Amino acid sequence: MTRPTALIAEDEHLLAQALRAELAQAWPELEVVATVGDGRSAVTEALRLLPDVLFLDIRMPGQDGLSAAAELADSWPIERAPLPQLVFVTAYDEYAVRAFEHQAVDYVLKPVQPERLAKTTARLQAALSVRAPAPDNTSVALEETLAQWRRMLSAAAPGALPASTAAGAPAALKLIAASDAGSAGATVRMVPVDEVQYFEAADKYVRVLTATHEYLIRTPLKQLLPQLDASSFWQVHRAVVVNASAVESVHRDDAGKLHLQLKGRPGRLAVSRLFAHLFRAM
Repeated sequence: MTRPTALIAEDEHLLAQALRAELAQAWPELEVVATVGDGRSAVTEALRLLPDVLFLDIRMPGQDGLSAAAELADSWPIERAPLPQLVFVTAYDEYAVRAFEHQAVDYVLKPVQPERLAKTTARLQAALSVRAPAPDNTSVALEETLAQWRRMLSAAAPGALPASTAAGAPAALKLIAASDAGSAGATVRMVPVDEVQYFEAADKYVRVLTATHEYLIRTPLKQLLPQLDASSFWQVHRAVVVNASAVESVHRDDAGKLHLQLKGRPGRLAVSRLFAHLFRAM
């Protein structure tokens, strides 16, 4: 029987070594095939080695663990191997950890706690024991894994809170102060949010696109998303949030990827594998 494999992405070398040593004690059969220190390397090595488990530090230089996981969900060659089990490594405080536990998310606290790691490895072994091999990977199994990844990414996102605290959330944003895309910040417009067709992260800015204009804001997409009405604005890609009412049609290409056609706008928006379930026919 093939030994299970894992990749560790942790930018603090000593903590990475400590996790590796504790894993050797808690799960001797697990083979750690790579240890990397940033999210970009995690994506590259994971796609090369196709491990069964990913241990991703949430906060790393450059691309963080959340962005790396989102990219891997889209890029993973599911015809060759099932999506791996995902575990976040975090130094979050107790309050934030409750958000993880509310979603039943696998996580490892820094510094490594052997008791918590033992629970995580037990869950991982159980999950891997029932996972279908790559040639028999069904759409049902894939969707279950994607649903798990969505829950984990949501729970690990900045500001994630248990549902019991969500009732006190502020009202959804109605207006956005944005610069005209061609004015280099010289002109600021108050843009009604319901006129926005989609938001797209681009370098240091987020593009704000209405049916007729393009604006720019500096608020990162991950900070903007919680301020939007979740019933109207749907994240469809790690870099794109779309106004659902602006979607005219959904198209599937020969590779099975979904693309959105927006009302009155040329071109199409790609839909991430993580969010394709939003457009499944009812």
